[in-house]
Amino acid sequence: MAARSYGQYCGVTTAVELIGERWALLIVRDLLVGPRRYTDLKQGLPRIPTNILSSRLKELQEGGVVRRAPLHGSGLVYELTPYGQALEPIVLALGRWGFQAMGDPGEGDVVTPDSLTMALRTSFRPDRATRLDVELHVGDVALRAIVRDGALRVAQLAPPAPPVGGVLPAGDAEAILVAGPGIRHLIAGDVTPAEAVAQDLVAVVRGDERILDVFARTFRIDRLAA
Repeated sequence: MAARSYGQYCGVTTAVELIGERWALLIVRDLLVGPRRYTDLKQGLPRIPTNILSSRLKELQEGGVVRRAPLHGSGLVYELTPYGQALEPIVLALGRWGFQAMGDPGEGDVVTPDSLTMALRTSFRPDRATRLDVELHVGDVALRAIVRDGALRVAQLAPPAPPVGGVLPAGDAEAILVAGPGIRHLIAGDVTPAEAVAQDLVAVVRGDERILDVFARTFRIDRLAA
C-alpha cells in the first residue's frame, strides 16, 4: 500500500491510494498486456527511475494488485493478480476518456509495444468487428492485430517480444499498415480512410487499401461532447 493516505473512508480514495501514485497505473497498463520481468518493465517505461519502479512494484504487491511468479522455472516475472486483472475495463475506459484530450506528441514522447497494444484494445469495437489480420507499424514498434469471431488478439513483432510474450501467429498478415501518431484522427473518425492516406497519416504498404475501411470500423473511439 502506498504510504500516502487521504484520510477518507471511500472506495475511490482506496483505489487512488492503491494505484494513484506516479507510474503505478502505467505499470498496471503494461502488465495487462502480459507478465513482465523487471527489465521488461524498465524498458517499457524508459523515464521511470529504478528506485521508483522498485517502490511501485512493492506497493502494488502489498496492495494485492501484483505478484511475482516463476518464469519457465528460472527467474521471476511480475504479473497481475485476479484483483489486478479486474482493473482492465477501468484502464480501457480511462484510455478512451484520455484519448479525447490527446494532441500531437511532445518532444521525446515515445510509443512502446505495450502502450500501442493497449491503444488497440482501448479502441477495439467488437460490435463492429469483422475478420481482420493486419500488421501495424508505428516507428520502431510493429504489432500484428488479428480479429476473429469478435475477439482481438495482438502479438508483438518488433522489437522482439520478451520471453513471456507468447507465440507469434503463423503465416503472413493480409496487409501491412505504416502509421504515425496522426492515425488517431482515423480512429477518432476525424478523417476517412481515403483522407488518412491522402494526408500521409497512414499508408498501406502491402495489401488492398480497402483494408483501412475495415480497420477504421474495428478500431474507433467516438468523440465526446464537450
